[in-house]
Amino acid sequence: MGEDAEVLLLRQPGIVPLHEDAAVFGGMLDGFSRQQVSRGLATQTIQMRRWQVERFQRFADSYPWEWLPGDVEDFTTSLFSGPRPLSRSTVRIYHLTLRAFCDFVTDQRYGWVAECRSRFGSVPTQVCFEWNTVAHTVDFEGTPGRRPLDYDELDALFAVADARVETLRQQGRKGALAALRDAQLLKTTYAWGLRRREVLGLDVVDLRTNAKTPQWGRFGLLHVRHGKSSKGSIPKRRSVLSLPEFEWAIDGLRLYVEQVREKFNPGNHLGLWPTERGTRVGDRYLDRRFAQLRDEAGLPSELTLHSLRHSYVTHLIELGYAEQFVQAQVGHAYASTTAIYTSVTDDYRNRVLAAAIDKFYFPEGSTR
Repeated sequence: MGEDAEVLLLRQPGIVPLHEDAAVFGGMLDGFSRQQVSRGLATQTIQMRRWQVERFQRFADSYPWEWLPGDVEDFTTSLFSGPRPLSRSTVRIYHLTLRAFCDFVTDQRYGWVAECRSRFGSVPTQVCFEWNTVAHTVDFEGTPGRRPLDYDELDALFAVADARVETLRQQGRKGALAALRDAQLLKTTYAWGLRRREVLGLDVVDLRTNAKTPQWGRFGLLHVRHGKSSKGSIPKRRSVLSLPEFEWAIDGLRLYVEQVREKFNPGNHLGLWPTERGTRVGDRYLDRRFAQLRDEAGLPSELTLHSLRHSYVTHLIELGYAEQFVQAQVGHAYASTTAIYTSVTDDYRNRVLAAAIDKFYFPEGSTR
């Protein structure tokens, strides 16, 4: 059984850390990070988990060999309190990270238990248990206000986005080109059911042909290379087929690629949504633009950019697409996840009910 490199370093003769407790904690964090690298987790995930452990340590004002379950409960209370309380799902992620870190430092194979006993006379223990952490009891942990947009709300949002282009153009103000790009960006997000990172990560080369729909040329499908990863792994890839119900968005994307994008002078930049500075449109910029247009359209503030993806799933179900097809389109690993996104309208449910009644009371061949 090997020991962590940091443990061996701290044991080197003549090495006496100025702040022994901080040095040992830093060694623990480095070892925890390397363990996750070995598991193949993404760099961003590893950095976030390290930051979460450091945040807990600063709150508790103590080190792992001094932590108690009560520290977790006090920390949780602070996360749920204040002017900007965290969501239940976010707090649960903190708990999972702390539990994983405590599992690491209490594992005898890494040497930290013996090291802490030798240096501080106490050892780290597990402080996260079922009775003091948030349980994952439901599939959907988002706020109740999060929902898809209905067709009228989508029309209002896109109308405001299009009107903004014309207003800036008539006023001779800078930004009309960016407004045109942003309008198509939002329409693409909805019409292909994409996540924020997926749509912003698209390159021109990700526009592909589909042999089944030759009439759309290179706009027959979008090759998504920045799909949501599983448990910190590399991004998943998938192909999202263009659908006839969204031919208006296909035409808009073609117009944008062939006549608008080149006006940004992207040069060798392959990003589908370039800026005037030669970079990609950023996620914060897109969130702000959506919020601005949403407010101008008079839509509820709880609607977010991700609501467009919810709308896509809902509308595909209403249009009669099979749930398995919808699941593949949006890149869900489980059908239950797709079901969470589905929020069909009363009109759709009434049509389904009417069809069921007709089938039951008026079987084929009978008359009313």
